[in-house]
Amino acid sequence: MPHDPATAALARLLPAQAAWEPLPGGRTNRLWRIGPLVLKRHDPAAASPLFPNDPQAEARALALFSPHALAPRLRASGDDWLIYDHVDGTPWRGDPAPVARMLHRLHMTPVPQGTFRPLPNGSAAILADAARFAPQDLLPPPDPQLPPIPPRPVHADPVPGNILATAQGPLLIDWQCPGLGDPAEDLATLASPAMMWLYTGAKPPEGWAEAILNAYPDQAIADRTRTLLPLYHWRIRAHCAWKAARGDADYATAFSIA
Repeated sequence: MPHDPATAALARLLPAQAAWEPLPGGRTNRLWRIGPLVLKRHDPAAASPLFPNDPQAEARALALFSPHALAPRLRASGDDWLIYDHVDGTPWRGDPAPVARMLHRLHMTPVPQGTFRPLPNGSAAILADAARFAPQDLLPPPDPQLPPIPPRPVHADPVPGNILATAQGPLLIDWQCPGLGDPAEDLATLASPAMMWLYTGAKPPEGWAEAILNAYPDQAIADRTRTLLPLYHWRIRAHCAWKAARGDADYATAFSIA
């Protein structure tokens, strides 16, 4: 690799040279394991209207949430790269209950206002956000007219590929699009058939969404999510159409599943 700020930071952090091992996963950025560390290089061209790709936001998220066992420990960062501790684990599969409880811990973690981008909050805002990139023939669901709620920290992309199963429980990675908004956004993304298929090649099992919501400790948010699921899933379907129109065949398939 060329000698640049990221490799200079690695040289300071590692007492001896280590092999660069490309890491699988991630549809957006490139990652390597170098000894006990991970180097992540962000590709700004990979951002989409629904999922920004912001390395500075990811660095802030790791610094804020790693002390709460919600994210890896940040070691260094730059304009388009991060270095953080490698965490032993495997892509999460199976019982959604521990993940629902982990997301609740995230949503209850206090962070300063303005730390992350504001997310669409309330049913009218969700519909307006999706209308920015939805194809004209993709008709929206009815507006249930739910007002916004006080914003909370949201990962905004808790798909199976971004959740590690570790000895200490599930851990979130790929924090490049966090926000402050409605916890229902995380629950709806985790429940999405399209996102499940994109990261596992399979549809979720029967009763998947209800299993997530039944395990979430805040019943009011779970009930709110049930009402908003058609809106969030329509927005994900619009995202799949946007990606498919740019030549991504996987998203064309996901569009038919969403």
